[in-house]
Amino acid sequence: MKLSDFDFDLPEGLIATRPARPRSAARLLVAEGDAIHDLHVRDLPDLLGPGDRLVLNDTKVIPARLSGTRRRETGQGEVVARIEVTLLEPRPEGRWAALVKPLKKLKEGETIRFSERLSADVVRIAEGQAELFFNLTGTEFDEALAEAGDMPLPPYIAALRPPDSRDREDYQTVFARRSGAVAAPTASLHFDDALLQRLADRGVAFTHVTLHVGAGTFLPVKVEDVTTHRMHPEWGEVTDEAAAEINATRDAGGRVIPVGTTALRLLESAVDSAGRMRAWRGATDIFIYPGYEFRATDGLMTNFHLPKSTLLMLVSAFMGVVRMRRVYAHAVAESYRFFSYGDASLLLPKGRNPAAPSRRRD
Repeated sequence: MKLSDFDFDLPEGLIATRPARPRSAARLLVAEGDAIHDLHVRDLPDLLGPGDRLVLNDTKVIPARLSGTRRRETGQGEVVARIEVTLLEPRPEGRWAALVKPLKKLKEGETIRFSERLSADVVRIAEGQAELFFNLTGTEFDEALAEAGDMPLPPYIAALRPPDSRDREDYQTVFARRSGAVAAPTASLHFDDALLQRLADRGVAFTHVTLHVGAGTFLPVKVEDVTTHRMHPEWGEVTDEAAAEINATRDAGGRVIPVGTTALRLLESAVDSAGRMRAWRGATDIFIYPGYEFRATDGLMTNFHLPKSTLLMLVSAFMGVVRMRRVYAHAVAESYRFFSYGDASLLLPKGRNPAAPSRRRD
């Protein structure tokens, strides 16, 4: 299986740099079996119904992008230089793994100051990353980070514009509650409180799980044989209650539909060989590509992904490579907006729940 099998041409103009407003106004490509329909996210209550369960990732994105200064004494006096830091994942005792620019000029033992309240010592530099030890922990760290940091926009958006105050709301789901992600579960960005209420009124059930999305989600695949690629581990949790809810839905013949590839990857990490969901907590590096046998997932709501990405491989595994090529060709031809702030798709390999009425707008 070659990396080139997952390539496609995407006009730059289709990369969304701002989300739709309101959130549910985003377009929704519905792929039901071999059929494709063009709708909007606000139409979800007409596509889902009693017996369906949406699984939502309640991770909360931290303002992980920091700009600071480092000071160093030289033979010619004190040198002050700008440093850009993107936090990747927490380590024990107030330490964080981080990407730093410029890393080559940074030295172990130096201090980076981000604000009057927040600073960090460089503990270790290895494998293209730095390990930083912050001067604050707990609530004090969270408050100082909120003051000093910016939302960590994906590189394909950051290359087109800098983050601003709007992103603090736009790049966060309305049900975010557990801090720890450095990237948003972007399919969930399409939901607002009004849509969630309409879905609940329709009889759709919800389950919350947590997967703290890491910056590894944006790392390119660099091997031609994609089966040799290794995923960056991400921390997640499926509680006892969540597992029981999902199993009850499956037992009743309902569909379990994760919102986002992050929720899907977590469920497939937690399910056992018999298809039963287990309470689960830990790091997952599950890599899903064509040939994978899904045990926990009946449908998937997700955005449109980068060429040659692990996420495109995942949806190709879910719907089939040929079918996903048709879906993406349709999305490009119809000018759907791509990536984190873009439009969404609802992927239903076996078609629609007979309990849900059909209202198509082809």
